[in-house]
Amino acid sequence: MPNADPGRCIAKDTDVSKPDRQGMSGFLSGTTADRPPQAVALLVGALFLLGLQDGLAKFTSSEVSLWQFQAIRSTANLILLAIVTRIVWGTAGPRPQNIWAVTLRSLLLAAAMILFFGGMPFLTLAEIAAGLYVFPLFVAVLSAILLGERVGPRRIAAILVGFTGTLLILKPGTDAFRPVSLMPVCAALCYAGTILTTRRLCRTESPVTLAYGVSFAFLGLSALGLLAFAAEPFEGLARAWPYLFTGWNPLEIWVLAIILGCSFLNLSANIGLAKAYQNAEASWLAPFDYSYLIFATFWGFALWRHVPDALTFLGMAMIAGAGVFVAWRERRDAKSRAENFPRPAP
Repeated sequence: MPNADPGRCIAKDTDVSKPDRQGMSGFLSGTTADRPPQAVALLVGALFLLGLQDGLAKFTSSEVSLWQFQAIRSTANLILLAIVTRIVWGTAGPRPQNIWAVTLRSLLLAAAMILFFGGMPFLTLAEIAAGLYVFPLFVAVLSAILLGERVGPRRIAAILVGFTGTLLILKPGTDAFRPVSLMPVCAALCYAGTILTTRRLCRTESPVTLAYGVSFAFLGLSALGLLAFAAEPFEGLARAWPYLFTGWNPLEIWVLAIILGCSFLNLSANIGLAKAYQNAEASWLAPFDYSYLIFATFWGFALWRHVPDALTFLGMAMIAGAGVFVAWRERRDAKSRAENFPRPAP
């Protein structure tokens, strides 16, 4: 599908014979060299942690508002980041190389996660995960629309298969359909933008810099939400959907402990995800990315005893299969282009 590896558009020539920086400071720095095995390990580990975080976050959805949860979590993230960067570098950490690209990525990811978490009280983890994981199909569509990349008939067929899988899960036109089920799908659209931005514009940024950006974006959006719903201007919606349309609620110690635990899991996972996508092509990582569907289903059963129905399982399989096929075609075409048009020696 793509005409060029997005990351290569900004990567500088490097001497691969030189050793990378070692230790934690090296891990937390940007990179221009691909390391697929490390990227897979980071990706799968990060997704396992995110599945656990999402399961724990669901426990708090009846006690606090979405904006309160995100405000506390993002504040804790910033404190943890400050401690980590002070220990590693002795300073506040790396500055962004392209502040506008980091800002765009941060807002897209924050919007994606607010939409994702917004469905927590109403949907199972498997349903939310399945909605989110149409994002590779959105990546294909956005690449064609925004980047002018060609999408062939086989990829179009795969996109249609993935869309059909989404319909099986959402069940539009039936009594089981709920408009809130569209929230993780909208989150997928924002997350697709995050992936393209990370690979195209933010590859050489430090994962810590990217994590800072996301935390500040979350904090800003959460503050706006708390202010907007402080006086409960939409009383009917606040009674029906308190998680989305209320501001600050009384906070119990056990709820605070869970949110702080989610902060640690979220920060660790986000750094791992950013580093993974910097270390390997998104198309190469895509099949492993679908392990989140397994983890979400596992944690949904382990913590909530949720078991998806047969149509949901079928829809998840169709979405995963379509996404993997799109990634495989992209990978194959990229390899073919590299063989036919090798990069000239410097």
